[in-house]
Amino acid sequence: MISRAFLAAGSMLALISASPAFAQGNTAPPKQGASPNNQEAGIVVTAQLREQRQIDVPFALTAYTGRQLDQLGVQEFEDLARYTPGLSIQNQSPNNAAVNIRGITSDSGEASFESRISIYQDGVSISKPRGSYVELFDIDRVEISKGPQSTLYGRGALIGAINIVQAKPDLSDTFGMIRGAYGNYNYWLAEAMVNAPLGSNAGVRIAGRYKKRDGYVNNLLGGEDFQSVETGAIRGSIRFKPSDRVTADIIGNYQKDTPSGTAFKSLRFRPTDPNTGAVLGGLGIRDGAALAPGAGFEGGKPLGLKREVWGVSGLVKAELNDAFTLNSITAFRRFDALEILDIDGTSIPLITGADDSRDKQFSQELRLTWSNGGPVTAFVGANYFHEQGSQRTPVQFDERATLAQIAGALNGGGLIPGRPASDPAPMSVLGNPLLDTLLLQGVAGSFGYLLPTATAAGIAANLKPVHQETQTNFSKTSAFDLFGDVSAKVSPQFEVGGGIRWTHDDKSSGVIAQIQNGRSILGGFLGALTQPEPIRTALITGLANPLAPVLPTSVLPLFGLTFQATPGNARVDQDFSDNGFTWRGYARYTPSPDTSLYAIYARGRRPKVLTAAPPSAPGGPARFLFSDAETVDSYEAGFKTALMNRTLYLDGAIYYYKYDNFQTTEQVGTVFITSNAGKADSYGLEAQMRYSPSQNLRFFANYAFNHGRFRSGVYNGNRFRLSPDHTFSAGMTASMDVPGGRVDFTPAVTYQSKVFFDNDNDRPDLQTVARGKIVADTVQDEFQDGFALVSARLGYNFHGTRFRIEGFVENLFNKDYIKDAGNTGDSIGMATFIPGEPRTYGVQLTARF
Repeated sequence: MISRAFLAAGSMLALISASPAFAQGNTAPPKQGASPNNQEAGIVVTAQLREQRQIDVPFALTAYTGRQLDQLGVQEFEDLARYTPGLSIQNQSPNNAAVNIRGITSDSGEASFESRISIYQDGVSISKPRGSYVELFDIDRVEISKGPQSTLYGRGALIGAINIVQAKPDLSDTFGMIRGAYGNYNYWLAEAMVNAPLGSNAGVRIAGRYKKRDGYVNNLLGGEDFQSVETGAIRGSIRFKPSDRVTADIIGNYQKDTPSGTAFKSLRFRPTDPNTGAVLGGLGIRDGAALAPGAGFEGGKPLGLKREVWGVSGLVKAELNDAFTLNSITAFRRFDALEILDIDGTSIPLITGADDSRDKQFSQELRLTWSNGGPVTAFVGANYFHEQGSQRTPVQFDERATLAQIAGALNGGGLIPGRPASDPAPMSVLGNPLLDTLLLQGVAGSFGYLLPTATAAGIAANLKPVHQETQTNFSKTSAFDLFGDVSAKVSPQFEVGGGIRWTHDDKSSGVIAQIQNGRSILGGFLGALTQPEPIRTALITGLANPLAPVLPTSVLPLFGLTFQATPGNARVDQDFSDNGFTWRGYARYTPSPDTSLYAIYARGRRPKVLTAAPPSAPGGPARFLFSDAETVDSYEAGFKTALMNRTLYLDGAIYYYKYDNFQTTEQVGTVFITSNAGKADSYGLEAQMRYSPSQNLRFFANYAFNHGRFRSGVYNGNRFRLSPDHTFSAGMTASMDVPGGRVDFTPAVTYQSKVFFDNDNDRPDLQTVARGKIVADTVQDEFQDGFALVSARLGYNFHGTRFRIEGFVENLFNKDYIKDAGNTGDSIGMATFIPGEPRTYGVQLTARF
């Protein structure tokens, strides 16, 4: 896949043509031969669970039709993000994409994690981050609703919602599409769709996509390059329409992702050959990486991801009479994802990890809407949601290499004269018992403990080349919602509305932590140094015993390195319940059919979370850590208008959010837990402009300002992660008739200001050993300064045919930038960085029949 994240043509040209059409209020199908603007007049949105023009929705909303996505090559969420004010998406892999709306991010893989941003697919929540990143193809429309949407969308919509509406079968005609593309990095794509009636009252639609691209980070050890793409997806739907008042859809989705390993690249340690120590590359973000899994990890699986996501949904819409409509949504969904990661970012087998996430869910919603064409529209509904999930995170260490890193001697500690600190020594050096003895004595000395040479040598001899431990967290949720919403036109120009939702959750959280191949000698040594005498000396002496790896726990505790085992290596669970209300109220004034002014207040709520964590000490109990329900009070005012005979569309919004019990994810060793960061707030504004002076020339510009900061606790004053204060995009499309067809050209530029990748903002005072780091991080370097990207597209449509050929280029000037930084390696002083996509280009051919 050639990512379209930096291609303005994709999302914004669509909005340029669509926005004036929204104001027309015409929902009839496009007529044959209609102009592009009139063709777009058929779009409606259902952001308020009823059909409306976008201009009539009383909150900030951006919508894209499937025609727009299809015409201009938008393939995934990341493609939309840079051109949608208030939306930011960081896609380091399909298994670990971070979705951010107005400064709030959802991306944790923890089983008990509750999303802040709801992603819906045909009315079904797919919000779990490990399973929510799906391909955008054969789409009817995508809607991005900003601000608290809990009242309308329920769980996970604390600060926004993304709603994907797939294209349904057309019962009146047979048609289809085929597409092929090729580009640099051996990118290729194949896509097809077919629609066919099945008699007069039924139809079927099937669409599929397969795409592949080589990685853009060279694998310096040989083999597949990193950051590749390999995705296959298929979608099928059947529509039944037994009468004019009843429509039923059955939809099936399947997607499989098998890219190569994520490029967790170190910018502190140069890539080296693990056997010879020869330097293979540099420290630049675009330099290659020397990454490999530890020997035998997860049965010898290579670095990379294997993820499967599938689901089946049933939608029924029944118009009971002229006033009442009943909607039913029934769905089952499941995902399984295993990603193998070289956590330390070097060729040394210091630490290898994996994320093995699984989830299955069932949901049923019933909604009764009342609308008789009068001034009042209302609905009531109920929803049942059941989910079971788990996340297994195995890790494997070479304790000798880990000791060298803790001691600051990964370069061999002087055994290789003149070797820079940036160049890891080969394992033949790091595994030298003499070096390990000296390093153990040095670490003990930093704790003020004089470690005898004989004892140090005994511990060094016991250090394990392979130490394995794994932690699995579990979650089960059964939730029930009751909700209702009403809007009323007080006068032809003034409308008020409000809604409320009550949610009750019965939950359980569980954990099992296992030390898989005997106690960690290094973990025991580090733990012993923190104990008082005579316990310290007794433990250290025991660890020097040649039988230390296998001594019973009655003689020597079962030490882990980054976490401790649950008693008996057994699973421990705890039940709890939670319930609460969310609500909203708004007012809207329409001085003309093409102008809307609104103000809205909403209360958003993220449910209480119980994190199940391993014991803090060997032999101790599992820990269950509560984080109170997070709430946000949101205030927003805005306008939407179409001017100059609907050729100029403007909209803007200002907002203020106040958070209590802000839930954040903290890393303790290699374990992530949800904690309460206290108070936070954010305020900002968003503005969009689209101007179409003619069918041959169109302009767009977007700007968003978001100031999100913590206001209490240890994060006080910090920025929200992945949240730029400023984003901007602008571009134009020029088109003209030429011999044999019509050509169009779209250049664009996007800009984002500085971002931090974690809520701790990489502050050294928040990354100490006392706060869970194995090695303190003393340098603040995990951020990306502001940067701009330029893209362009050139397309040609053949007259009298249904063929289109187009060329595209993204990141035209090959700008270096960081997509992610920190990650699990940060806990051992080995922060890793993921580079953004380089310049990519290609050609695409589409044929319709």
